[in-house]
Amino acid sequence: MSQRESFLPNFCSVPSVFSVVVVGELLVFVLLLSGPVPDDVWSALGLLSMFVQWIGLGSAGALCLLRSLLARLPNVAGGLVSYALILLVTLLVSGFAQRLVPEAPETGGAFVLRSLGVAAIVAAVLLRYLYLQHERELRMRAGANARIEALQARIRPHFLFNSLNTIAAAIASRPQCAERLVEDLADLFRVSLRQSDQLVTLAEEVELVNSYLSMEQLRLGERLEVRWQLQNLPDDALIPPLTLQPLLENGIYYGVEPRTEGGVLTVTGARQEERLHIWIDNPPPSGAGRNRSGGMGMAQENVRERLQLAFGENAKLKAVQSADGYRVELRFPYRRAADEDSDR
Repeated sequence: MSQRESFLPNFCSVPSVFSVVVVGELLVFVLLLSGPVPDDVWSALGLLSMFVQWIGLGSAGALCLLRSLLARLPNVAGGLVSYALILLVTLLVSGFAQRLVPEAPETGGAFVLRSLGVAAIVAAVLLRYLYLQHERELRMRAGANARIEALQARIRPHFLFNSLNTIAAAIASRPQCAERLVEDLADLFRVSLRQSDQLVTLAEEVELVNSYLSMEQLRLGERLEVRWQLQNLPDDALIPPLTLQPLLENGIYYGVEPRTEGGVLTVTGARQEERLHIWIDNPPPSGAGRNRSGGMGMAQENVRERLQLAFGENAKLKAVQSADGYRVELRFPYRRAADEDSDR
């Protein structure tokens, strides 16, 4: 079982350690307010905070050190081992605290047993909460993946028919070219069958788009010109597969192909700190392309939804039409492939 599938969070991370500290301090206030008010409130608060934080951070440290082992265990076994570790840390810290403060009002085994009892209840509640959150996340992820698969399956396939016609025409006169076109078409469909929760790097997406454009270039010839200006974008940025291809396909189908003289597609990129911007410009749509409620709008909504399922509200897609042309803008956070691997 992979680390990502375990219901236990990464206790080596700063957010997890911070959460342990906050929960521990809340427990301190509950314990302090549930009993008689001591004479020296601040001293009692300090000692109890130190005691609880030792247990909390000690347990987090043990879970961090055994992270790889716990990740390979089934959830039930991992939960039981984690529960036993927390109780063991509580036992050790309680014994040490008993020796460190021998003049405490509660001495002997009663203090240790009381500490173990509180730790057993709190650990059971927290582990149960983490498990339920994990199950909820799995259900949400499964729903999102199903939605992404449905959206990915709806990518307009008219380029398939154009490509097959082009390949059929090239078989007799240019067999080597037809063979290369079949390989390019296979690459496109291989990506379309990729698992829905997998992102690709920008470099991979551009390579895929170039395979598609080579087919369209053979079909349209000099009528199609594509200008890439993505040198300001990092190649390792992650995006959903087939993000750029449907938008460029729109530009060709509605902006370039209806024109006798053809047209130019321009793909421009910019980075603003941890946000990436991509603009796709094409000639203004003519004829059927003027109807935004048709395939052009459907493809844009498809890409918009898949971006938001991957990045949440941090991803945006905006389209603007003017007399000079049609522009689609993509905005999404810079998520690196290396960051994805570090979270596993």
